[in-house]
Amino acid sequence: MKQLSTRAPVALVTGASSGIGESLAQCFAASGHDLVLVARSGGKLESLAAELSALYGVKAWVEARDLSVDGAPAKLAAALRRKRRPVDVLVNNAGVLTQGPFKAMKPAVHRQMIDLNVTGLTSLLAEFVPAMVERGSGRVLNVASIAAFQPVPTLATYAATKAYVLSLTESLAEELRGTGVTITALCPGVTATNMLAAARSANDRLGQLPGFLVGDVDDVARQGFEACMKGEVICVPGVVNRAAMIASRSTPKWLVRRIGGVIGRKAL
Repeated sequence: MKQLSTRAPVALVTGASSGIGESLAQCFAASGHDLVLVARSGGKLESLAAELSALYGVKAWVEARDLSVDGAPAKLAAALRRKRRPVDVLVNNAGVLTQGPFKAMKPAVHRQMIDLNVTGLTSLLAEFVPAMVERGSGRVLNVASIAAFQPVPTLATYAATKAYVLSLTESLAEELRGTGVTITALCPGVTATNMLAAARSANDRLGQLPGFLVGDVDDVARQGFEACMKGEVICVPGVVNRAAMIASRSTPKWLVRRIGGVIGRKAL
């Protein structure tokens, strides 16, 4: 008689060295998932892996990689196949944000956002989703943004990359219906992470954001984790963010652009 596998499910979390990614890794570890932690900073990942293993008794492996580099997702997938570590949950959290006027940014800055937020994410989906479908089970959590729902001057390229992530997630949710594989887009608003701290250091006006607009990173991660495990397609943490999302989808596009323009110009 064939023995049933008793291995713990494995969650691969990208951008796991800080912020939402680190908090998501903790959520999955607390639920009994073994982890593959991916980011550029190997030292931070090693510390996190040791901490989560000690706290929750799970296995945590480190893969220090820059997913914006051409071919990096394929090399990661190949390495995990060699190590016989099937991925049950793919968490596409790695991303980069640069805030400021489009005309003031060098082409390389725009390309960096596209390479990681769009190309890297899509490549990881292409590497891991087919195997999930073949097994008949799996979950994907793509971290998008509330910026995915409307144009955002001074975040033009970033918002466009997150709109791509949201659209891709919604399309795949329908393609994958009935396969046993679910896909979720987590669309947080402004969240207290290192990414926000870096943006604030580059633009003092971002420091004037009222506290109620800045989400708690652990709460955002928890809601994303729960939505992923339930197989929900879109998760927008926070009442204010959900109201903004609903308003953007029901308001004429020209008006959404004008409102975004007014807000964006104030950030310059």
